[in-house]
Amino acid sequence: MLGGTTAYWVYGEDDAAHTVLAVHGFRGEHHGLEPVVAHLPGVRVVMPDLPGFGETPPLPGRRHDLAAYADWLIAFAAAAAPGAVVIGHSFGSIVASAAVAGGLATPRLILINPIGAPALEGPRGVFTRLAIWYYDLGARLPRRLGEALLRNRVIVRVMSLAMVKTRDAPLRRFVHAQHDAYFSSFADRDVLRDAFVTSVSNDVRAFAPRIAQPTLLIAAVQDDITPIEAERRLVELFADAELVEIDGVGHLIHYEKPLEAASAIRGSLGPSAAGTR
Repeated sequence: MLGGTTAYWVYGEDDAAHTVLAVHGFRGEHHGLEPVVAHLPGVRVVMPDLPGFGETPPLPGRRHDLAAYADWLIAFAAAAAPGAVVIGHSFGSIVASAAVAGGLATPRLILINPIGAPALEGPRGVFTRLAIWYYDLGARLPRRLGEALLRNRVIVRVMSLAMVKTRDAPLRRFVHAQHDAYFSSFADRDVLRDAFVTSVSNDVRAFAPRIAQPTLLIAAVQDDITPIEAERRLVELFADAELVEIDGVGHLIHYEKPLEAASAIRGSLGPSAAGTR
């Protein structure tokens, strides 16, 4: 895609009634949405790693800004999952919304933990400012030191602790293990900083009025990144949208409430579009 290659995984049967294309969030990769996919029997799911994350290399010759990610997703969808329903989680909600507003052909859009307001205005705006400083420092230090800082396991654990809400000990261990395993699978610090700047400089509000397709927002009542009040305002910006609120969880719906997310997705899926594999 766009002169590079994209690693992606396909779950489910080729003749499934529905195909969805799922886009993960910032610093993640395709493993993050697997708990939701596990609760979608009978659905074919195509999940790529975003450029510069997981097993997908950076886009050659391009800054990894929102335009680049949206262009990539439009091209990838046309090649690997034409006509599929598009799902985006967190940062993936911004990428998916920008792509659909920019012409990605899909019958339906589903956003999990959508970024519905500027991160700096969220309940943890102070932490966002600290994160800006952290990623900027990682980009300015000598490369070896910067990479070590950005992949530091203690800092990754602090990030994980800041997001997890569940008190279930085994589930907390699972969430932390997932972040330990995959939260540092970015290609290099330049891609990471570009993606971070993109994630805090954009939100779904800018694209919602340009999206005509039926849209489902799956939001968390205790989300510290986008407060639920902002999600309730966001749904009104779409031409045709529904908001499902999940209580008892924050920004990690995909880990802590995957069954509830999958149930909302199944309820939203309509007849597959012509040409969907």
